[in-house]
Amino acid sequence: MSLRAKRSNPQLVIKLPPPQLKGKMSLEEAIASRRSVRRYRSESLTPSQLSQILWSAQGITGAGRLRAAPSAGATYPLEIFAFIGKQGVIASEAKQPKEELQAGIYHYDVDSHSLVLHQPGDLRKELARAALDEGFIANAPLDIVICALYPRTSYRYGRRGERYVHMEVGHVGENIHLQAVALGLATVEVGAFDDEEVRKVLGVEEQIKPLYIMPIGNPL
Repeated sequence: MSLRAKRSNPQLVIKLPPPQLKGKMSLEEAIASRRSVRRYRSESLTPSQLSQILWSAQGITGAGRLRAAPSAGATYPLEIFAFIGKQGVIASEAKQPKEELQAGIYHYDVDSHSLVLHQPGDLRKELARAALDEGFIANAPLDIVICALYPRTSYRYGRRGERYVHMEVGHVGENIHLQAVALGLATVEVGAFDDEEVRKVLGVEEQIKPLYIMPIGNPL
């Protein structure tokens, strides 16, 4: 199924740094420190932080292209979009002065561990309005939106597939949350939004259903 946007630029592809498989914080410490945080500094995120967040969501972790989160029958119904604000992510940690990644909505390409520009422009305010005017979504430098293509799973499991998709988005949300904590960042899982309005902001087809919004930034 297509992820065609109303306004797309498929030529802009950003290769992410390879994920790190060992961090400074233990899993136990991340679990103990995990909290829902809704206030973030305006400080930009780094490419490495963005890479780790996306890898924790759907990154490939082993043979057979298995991923970071379990999926019923390895059907992988979820698609990850990143709303990057103006000065939300620096383009390179090596460049001086720091250049910012172009603001826009990006789609995470799992196979290449890359971002593909889906729609240009800083659309965080529009996303926040679709989420019942939650201002912290517009203030976070990065917003992750997790969407589902239910037929990928229901084709195999019928009506039960819907339950499996909802289980999977929970797995992915917790992965992102714990990875954020381990990186010294903060987030919160947001499920209160107008599904159709979020879909329109994303500019995706009707069968692509938004399930979670996760703003991410350095905590105040």
